[in-house]
Amino acid sequence: MLFHRLAKMAFLALTATVATRSYATAFSAATLRSVGSSSSVVSTSRRSLTSAAAVAFLDNRNRVASASTTAGRFLSKSAAAASTCTSSITALRQSTVVESELEKKLGVSHPAFDIISSDIVQEFGAYCTLYRHKQSGAELLSVSTDDDNKCFGITFRTPPTDSTGVPHILEHSVLCGSRKYKTKDPFVQLLQGSLQTFLNAFTYPDRTCYVVASQNTKDFYNLINVYADAVFHPRAVSDPMVHAQEGWHLELEKIEEPLTYKGVVYNEMKGVYSSPDSLLQRDAQQSIFPDNTYGVDSGGSPKEIPNLSFEQFSEFHQKFYHPGNSRIFFAGDDDVARRLEIMDEYLKDFGPSPESKPASTIQWQKKTFDAPKKIRNPYPAGSDQPETHMIMVNWLVNDRPLTPVEEITVTILDHLLMGTSSSILYKTLMESGLGESITGGGLMSELLQGMFSVGLKGVKPEDVDKVEELVISTLQKVAEEGFTEDAIAASMNTIEFDMREFNTGSFPKGLSLMLGSMRDWIYDRSPTDALRFEEPLAELKRTISESGSKVFQDMIKEFLLENSHRSTIEMYPSKSLEEEQLQDEKDRLAKIKESMSEEELQSIIDTTKELKKLQASEDSPEARATIPSLELSDLKREVTEYPIAVSENEANSGVTVVRHELGSTSGIAYANLAVDVSGIAVEDIPLLPLFTKIMMETGAGDYDSVALSRRIGTHTGGVSVSALIAGVNEEGGTEGSVTSGEHFVTKLLLTGKATSDKTDELFSIFDLILRDAKLDAKSKIIELLRQSKSEKESSVQGSGHATANARIRSRYNVVGYINEKMSGVTSLDTVKQLLDQAENDFPALLARLENMRNTILEKSTCRDGMILDLTGDAAVFEKIQPSVENFLSKLPGDSNAGKLQNFYSEPHPWVNQIKAEMAANAPIADEGFVVPTQVSYVGKGGRLYDIGETVSGSSAVVSRFLGTGYMWDNIRVIGGAYGGFCQFNPRDGVFAFLSYRDPNLAGSIDVYDGAADALLASAEDMENDPDALTTAIIGAIADMDGALSPDQKGSTQFKRWLTRESPEQRQKYRDEVLNTKPADFKAFAERLKALKNPSSAVVSSKAAFEDAAKAGKEFTLKNVM
Repeated sequence: MLFHRLAKMAFLALTATVATRSYATAFSAATLRSVGSSSSVVSTSRRSLTSAAAVAFLDNRNRVASASTTAGRFLSKSAAAASTCTSSITALRQSTVVESELEKKLGVSHPAFDIISSDIVQEFGAYCTLYRHKQSGAELLSVSTDDDNKCFGITFRTPPTDSTGVPHILEHSVLCGSRKYKTKDPFVQLLQGSLQTFLNAFTYPDRTCYVVASQNTKDFYNLINVYADAVFHPRAVSDPMVHAQEGWHLELEKIEEPLTYKGVVYNEMKGVYSSPDSLLQRDAQQSIFPDNTYGVDSGGSPKEIPNLSFEQFSEFHQKFYHPGNSRIFFAGDDDVARRLEIMDEYLKDFGPSPESKPASTIQWQKKTFDAPKKIRNPYPAGSDQPETHMIMVNWLVNDRPLTPVEEITVTILDHLLMGTSSSILYKTLMESGLGESITGGGLMSELLQGMFSVGLKGVKPEDVDKVEELVISTLQKVAEEGFTEDAIAASMNTIEFDMREFNTGSFPKGLSLMLGSMRDWIYDRSPTDALRFEEPLAELKRTISESGSKVFQDMIKEFLLENSHRSTIEMYPSKSLEEEQLQDEKDRLAKIKESMSEEELQSIIDTTKELKKLQASEDSPEARATIPSLELSDLKREVTEYPIAVSENEANSGVTVVRHELGSTSGIAYANLAVDVSGIAVEDIPLLPLFTKIMMETGAGDYDSVALSRRIGTHTGGVSVSALIAGVNEEGGTEGSVTSGEHFVTKLLLTGKATSDKTDELFSIFDLILRDAKLDAKSKIIELLRQSKSEKESSVQGSGHATANARIRSRYNVVGYINEKMSGVTSLDTVKQLLDQAENDFPALLARLENMRNTILEKSTCRDGMILDLTGDAAVFEKIQPSVENFLSKLPGDSNAGKLQNFYSEPHPWVNQIKAEMAANAPIADEGFVVPTQVSYVGKGGRLYDIGETVSGSSAVVSRFLGTGYMWDNIRVIGGAYGGFCQFNPRDGVFAFLSYRDPNLAGSIDVYDGAADALLASAEDMENDPDALTTAIIGAIADMDGALSPDQKGSTQFKRWLTRESPEQRQKYRDEVLNTKPADFKAFAERLKALKNPSSAVVSSKAAFEDAAKAGKEFTLKNVM
């Protein structure tokens, strides 16, 4: 995901860092929160959430998304005539009753706090009061809204002076027990047994944030108390074992063995430093900021992390974690007085600290370069990897504060240059043929100073200089010629729509407001001014109306072309770098060991034993009792159902229309057009991802790619195309049982949104790209394939856990095989083959694509396979009905023609051929995929339930318990991996263990093999520990009850209907979750012990596989890169 999409809201700023202790839904998107999947995921890479959230969770803590930079500085009521959406979107306008109630929350007083200011941010319906705690000096922003998903955060300014990763390690460590909450890891207890909708912490280059959210008020207060005590009174600052576990330590079990480095952050950052993209971004940032804190790595360099002493670690907390250096944030519908009472309980322990804020002030990097700089560094490359380079050109945008108008202007400028594949700079680079995919992404303005970066990956050595020349010449051309009116209108509307819609997906809106306000507040500016956008954009629109594109042209000249504070980073491939890094680490450790006496070595052995004993020990009942918890009586027993009305053959069109009428969608219509693709040949299934990209990227009908992109941007809130492969319940089958995998639906899904007065345009665009996408755009298709190849290679290397999981599931289930074929490691080979065909025999590829479209739009049957799914409110539905009827009448196909097969009673036509392929291409085997990396991604799975067996909802409880308990303790805490988790899908009966950025390979598989016995022991313990069982149940319910945006509610109910999942089965499943017993844990453990046809899939380095073979773990290896 590109960083430049500022309008995707403040939550994208989470890309500032890889998650530290996230419980992310890596394999269960919020839109599928029903009976469909039970997932236990701990400490993943935070790249998992939903497409609605425009996921940007990249493995890179040196580049910060600027999504919240202008979290509200975009649009203007007074400029409604210049916007296509202002008049329709009313999301931020509450009723008079609501406004009256919220106004009462302004200026609520408390004797421990002074009121600095009270403010109403009309753009977001936010009633804000800024307080200062009299005794400690802490600032607290109380934001009252009508949102029941309450959010709390506390942020400290934490500028590092070196790359030992101290702010990152501290962020991990403070949640490992505190003054009041005595367990080893209260964070895990909260994961296991709260109704949190967000629970995380993350490190920026200059600050550290701790955030919680919940829809349950009691739970919300519990979360706040644990987090507040953790940051102010952590056990970590007095217990070196926490620093050793979370940061780094020397490990030695026998005196004759070699020393090793272990530690969660240490291994996490080895994973980051294995990623060429991360190395490029790090070098870019450090080159631009040589003189301030951004010139070091707040996440930590693996070479530097072992230089951090426990004393330095503790001193950092003492220096920066005083309340006087904090910014405390609340948002939601909870009681303001209670907010102040809770925080005073913690803040009153502290006196003033006049030096705290001055000591953490971020210094400005001045534009000091007399001439641009060029830097060359190697990146790790595989033995079979092409000798291509990565180039990125970077500027320091500003060395002074920007005005609100300037911030909005540079935001729009960034979108004009890089916002879509048709934006001028992005398009010129991609069409040049100089590289395979874009790197950088434009403006990064989440920090004190902005940075603009852009370049290419997959560049031939002889073309390296041409990339920089093309970037500069393109900017010069734009500065001279300017942007067209339609380009400006499209960018303005795109950003305006996103901001007014304020759709944060599954993320709390309060989190978006917090990160938006923090963009200024953390630098001692107004937190509420950071959220406003009406007046600044009105001024920008006036300027554009008077002088057109000139304001953008002037900005290009000032911030880029006439700015010599620029660097060009070239990364060149080194096929020996990985081996050199491993050898360097071995040599350093050998030298350390040689310098030690026997007594010193024995001390390390003793400390290793002590740490492992501590990690393996159970918390005492007394310690566990300190963690606040909910009761089962606090849980909602009924499944939340969302409205649905199904109209078959609507208006005699032959098309089924599904509607979800919600209370309010703020004047927006959300639409999905599902088109059946079951008729295409099995051989062409791998082309579906390319086909969907072509529909969006090559232009359609009379529109070239630029014109189509601008039409979408000008008139809608966005359009996308994807492939949907979904298993369904068989007619006559038993709901809740494992399906045969032979019954599924296959759809092309066109998704879009628009204000109700623009749905004609939205539907027209749907029709246009469905019928007339330019399939013959050879150069563009080659460009798309090159980009896809680059992205897939990066994904295997950086998200190997997802690769392993997909590969495992492809062996047991037809749908799993199809998904892996389209998006797993197999698809990388497919893309390479398609690229070769496109370059050398394009007519053959074109014939395949045209045949696919002709098959999909087969006149006699296509309408029977079409479903129009709509989400809106009553007023929206009334207004768009004529557009719906007009759209249905014009769709391809005959309204009274033939019928497709019944996919709910007959096996899908692909099944037999897919099964034959599976036997040949996806045997039950242990596979290893070799890439250049310093860490491993270890997966193992198998069939837990046979086809036809009924799966109880208790499986969700047990699976989650394993992930947040046994896997956390053994893979992460003891093993040192960044993440360990497990996933069970009750639809296919397949269970899988997975690890993320794991220093171990064979050892992790041994941990997986020991899970069943550990679970049996836990089942016995639960007979005498009802609280542990309650905690597990609460955690499972939390996974099922996340907050959803309006479009997600509609999507959830649509997919429930599409898969023929009944409300009765959903309620039965929930009841089984709530009624889980220790016997269910035992039954699950027995099944796990007898896991059928187990197999492994691992992404790792050649050296790690060699070590695993010595430990008796053999794999069939394939070089991926």
